[in-house]
Amino acid sequence: MRLWSITTLKSLLVPGGILLLGVALLLYSGWLTLALPALSFLYYCALLGGMLLAWRFHSSRIFFALVVLVLAQQAIALFVGGHVFPGTPGWTALQAATVLVPLDFVLIALMQERGFTVSAIAPVGLFLFVQSVIVAVLCRAAEELPSPAVRAHHLATVFSLPGYALPVFAAAGIFLLTRFLLTRKPVDSALLWSLSAFFLALRFTGTIRASTVYSATAACILAASIIENSYLLAYHDELTTLPSRRAFNDALLRLQNPYSIAVVDIDHFKRFNDTYGHDTGDQVLRLVAAGLARVTGGGQAYRCGGEEFNILFPGKTTSEVVDHLEQLRATIESSEFRMRGGDRRQSNRGPDRRNGRARGRARKGQAIRELAQEKLPAPLSVTVSIGVATSAKEQSDPDRVLQAADKALYRAKANGRNRVETASVPRRRSRVKAAGIA
Repeated sequence: MRLWSITTLKSLLVPGGILLLGVALLLYSGWLTLALPALSFLYYCALLGGMLLAWRFHSSRIFFALVVLVLAQQAIALFVGGHVFPGTPGWTALQAATVLVPLDFVLIALMQERGFTVSAIAPVGLFLFVQSVIVAVLCRAAEELPSPAVRAHHLATVFSLPGYALPVFAAAGIFLLTRFLLTRKPVDSALLWSLSAFFLALRFTGTIRASTVYSATAACILAASIIENSYLLAYHDELTTLPSRRAFNDALLRLQNPYSIAVVDIDHFKRFNDTYGHDTGDQVLRLVAAGLARVTGGGQAYRCGGEEFNILFPGKTTSEVVDHLEQLRATIESSEFRMRGGDRRQSNRGPDRRNGRARGRARKGQAIRELAQEKLPAPLSVTVSIGVATSAKEQSDPDRVLQAADKALYRAKANGRNRVETASVPRRRSRVKAAGIA
């Protein structure tokens, strides 16, 4: 799996990273001139809007992340005054937020999405409630301590985070970044950028206006991730991670002449499902989709239903893409798909399996010899048939091009499968490989 690519970088930065960068530029340039009451109103709108979206789309992780931000912000607003020094309630609240918010975000990232059932939200709600009570008790206890002697001219100017703040946030950020690279989920990206925005809100706690702006940004990033995740569900196939039919139809509207469309179909896919089950069929779909995602020649693959995939080549003709499709076909053909072997234990162990050491050693030796002689299941061959067509100069209707590609695909199936056929002139193959079930 490629950890870094243009698509991965785009998924990481949009929308969270871009939003945070834009807000930071507005603040430093002085273009953000809204008054503090207006910024506070936007902050609460972002929180309420994000919670409503999370509830509507059954995203409990985003909901709890927003709750964590609210609790931390309220604790800081309640106990942090015009100055923060060790030994004051404000310092205690700041220490708690510095440790608990990154910890909570990491735990939320590790949570399984289970919606808003009582059994799912009750433990998390209780955990956050206990955290809030402990922080409140510690801050109230700090109020009973004698105030430290501080010079008067430092009260409004001196402010700093605890020394461990940056390492704690950095460790949590690295974890969230690593998790995003593994899962490629918008939620993990949103947690990363929201945590970064909250760190800046803590950093500028002494400047209420800047702190409010970054707090609102943290809430907006989480709310935007719900929309981004909904977009992915609507425009991407969850099984193969390729763009779906809806994305394909949208791409057709933007095509300009010339362009080519290739239709790809897995050979004998129904036989895979009937013989080995739908789980194996899903593995075959993922295998083929992984090859299609790496198609060369500037093509973009889409899963349009079942075992059928389409590839768009904007600005390319049949002669320019047919070699790339032939390379794709050969790559999929050479990919080995090996079934997992069955359970090696053929008989149940009885209650007398410990009787007789000599007999036990003999059986053990026999089992080892059987395992050594056992052969791995033979790999299955997965092949695809491909039909390709190019738009005509006088007629560039995508539906007609797609129909021509479908006819070429049917001709590839009729001529023996595991081949590439064009809509104009049938292509000859000197050898057609018929291997295994495919």
